[in-house]
Amino acid sequence: MATTFWNREQGRQQDGFWSSGHVPTLIAAFLYFDLAFMVWVLLGPLAPEIAKTLALTPAEKGLMVATPTLAGAVLRVVNGLLVDRIGPKRSGTISQIIVIAGLLTAWLAGVTSFAGTLALGVILGFAGASFAIALPLASRWYPPQHQGKAMGIAGMGNSGTVLAALFAPLLAKAFGWNAVLGLACIPLVLVLIAYQLMARDAPNRPAPKSLAEYLHPLKSGDAWWLMGFYAVTFGGFVGLAASLPIYFTDRFGLTPVAAGYCTAACVFAGSLVRPLGGAIADRVGGVKALTGVFAAAALALVAVSMAPTLVIAMAMFVLAMLALGIGNGSVFQLVPQRFAEEIGVMTGLVGMAGGVGGFYLASSLGIAKQLTGSFAPGFLIFAGLAVIAGLGLLIVKHSWRRRWGTAAGVRI
Repeated sequence: MATTFWNREQGRQQDGFWSSGHVPTLIAAFLYFDLAFMVWVLLGPLAPEIAKTLALTPAEKGLMVATPTLAGAVLRVVNGLLVDRIGPKRSGTISQIIVIAGLLTAWLAGVTSFAGTLALGVILGFAGASFAIALPLASRWYPPQHQGKAMGIAGMGNSGTVLAALFAPLLAKAFGWNAVLGLACIPLVLVLIAYQLMARDAPNRPAPKSLAEYLHPLKSGDAWWLMGFYAVTFGGFVGLAASLPIYFTDRFGLTPVAAGYCTAACVFAGSLVRPLGGAIADRVGGVKALTGVFAAAALALVAVSMAPTLVIAMAMFVLAMLALGIGNGSVFQLVPQRFAEEIGVMTGLVGMAGGVGGFYLASSLGIAKQLTGSFAPGFLIFAGLAVIAGLGLLIVKHSWRRRWGTAAGVRI
């Protein structure tokens, strides 16, 4: 009945955003994405306590918090394929059940070794792969002129990283870090129920394709450019979200709870502006928005590498997260314009690239700390990647505007 109602609304071809799609599905996509991201980065806020219990080195801490990011990157491709094959709602249901079962098992059996943290990280990767499900679930209900806003609102679920940073250290202090794994299942189950009641697959779902057809976008240079840009924007966001608790405890001697508060403040900035990034890209074009994003992110990360005090570091992290959050929304304003018929698999591929970027940043910070005694080299290298992305954007922007920038009257 709900689907019929919203189809009728679409048929009226109203121009307003809220009347142009399916709001219950948009809300369900946001909730699923939000809680999935909360558990995806759960090892980051818990890392100081886990490292103390298991006596981990800086490099091992970096790899531990980076493993869910890499696993999520790989699984996003799988989920992108599933979305086009069985639909986003079913794909999301399967993924949520796997994450809940994995966390319950880890809580009941306990995580007692570094290898155990890596195994848990792989399971949490299914939560990170929610990206390739939640965004097509919402996106397919909305017309081209509202893609930036729809993808931005659904993508604002990355604010779940704020929940992890705020509450995981407090719960770990009260009940022990292993208990947090079990407690996380409570909101996950509630969201799974809401998801079943609210989410609907859009009626314009494309027909299933062969495996060769799924990989067809990789023959386009545009796909690789978009993947590269997202590796910087989203990779920077999630890599910092996972690593900042370790940075604040090691660099400035903060307690895990205080480090969680600082991380939450930084992550909240990036999460809050993702829909704004989509809206800005809808108005001025994704290319123009990304140009400013890469410049601001590079400058902020260079400043972070030299920050002498907590206050300065916090200010620069907030600036970097604001830029990266806007960049996340901007990239996904561009993706549906170029690959509207392959949005499921492209969401998976672009999301995978973002996860790879996050894995690189989180793991490289740990390696830099162990080899040099400082996190600075890791930040400087990633700032360099932002500069390279900005230069790449200058190379492709004229071609993009000429070839596909005028589709449906949408600015890029």
